[in-house]
Amino acid sequence: MPTVPQTISAPPAGVLGRIRLQASALSPSLKRVAEHVSHDADTVMHQTITELALHVGVGEATITRLCRKLGFAGFHAFKIALATDVLGRPAPPLSGPSETHAQTLVRQCAQTLEDTAHLHDPAVMDVVAEALARAPRVDLTGQGNSGLLAQYFAHRLMRLGITAVVHTDPHLAAVSISAMPRGGVVIGLSGSGSTIDTVQHLKLAQQGGHFTVSITHRASSPVTRYASAVLFASTQEDPLTDNVLGTLTSQALVLEMLYAAVLARRPESHAMLRVTAESVVDKKY
Repeated sequence: MPTVPQTISAPPAGVLGRIRLQASALSPSLKRVAEHVSHDADTVMHQTITELALHVGVGEATITRLCRKLGFAGFHAFKIALATDVLGRPAPPLSGPSETHAQTLVRQCAQTLEDTAHLHDPAVMDVVAEALARAPRVDLTGQGNSGLLAQYFAHRLMRLGITAVVHTDPHLAAVSISAMPRGGVVIGLSGSGSTIDTVQHLKLAQQGGHFTVSITHRASSPVTRYASAVLFASTQEDPLTDNVLGTLTSQALVLEMLYAAVLARRPESHAMLRVTAESVVDKKY
């Protein structure tokens, strides 16, 4: 007698479909989170795990349990699937009937810069600049696009005569931070505020007694827990898109304001700028 093949039913790819499928099997706390996600998916896909937990009134562990209950490895995978649900809808029209893509980008970047400027806290910036101005060494850490900005700012600090180190390998970054001299500063850049390596690097630095700085778009995020000071940039990315221009622009503005504040505290750096500029003069025609 031929064997009847067993039917294998794969779960729906998106978050909302899986929530509908398993709604009756969720505990009250998980169900509360699931209902919130279903009703406000557009907001949730931009939130950190900390923000979502605070909004719903549950612990972060509850959010993680829901993600795994629905078949996702963690909150980030959950948000990517949720973004697929949300961004799969018809795209809204451009702001103006004749607005080009380039004009849209320029307008969005201009708004991002203005919003970031409004978040500027001179008192916090002064504290960070003072720590950088007298630090024997500055380590910067960031992954992906934030890592590019970390490299950019390390170069800016070196032009002022400040020893700055940045590692794209998170293991090397951890080793470097663990061997940092007393009085060192560690800057962690994470737009989402939830990058595991960056959070762990700041935690390691804080445990070593160093001054720590986080630069992020999220006030309620893990990266702020281990920061002596937090500097905020204003923008948000869709988890599925490659639209990172706002993120890079806003973080670069924060770093340039910090650079100017450090320069004001190191009069000797003006001479160092000339020296470092002359060091590469033979690299250009």
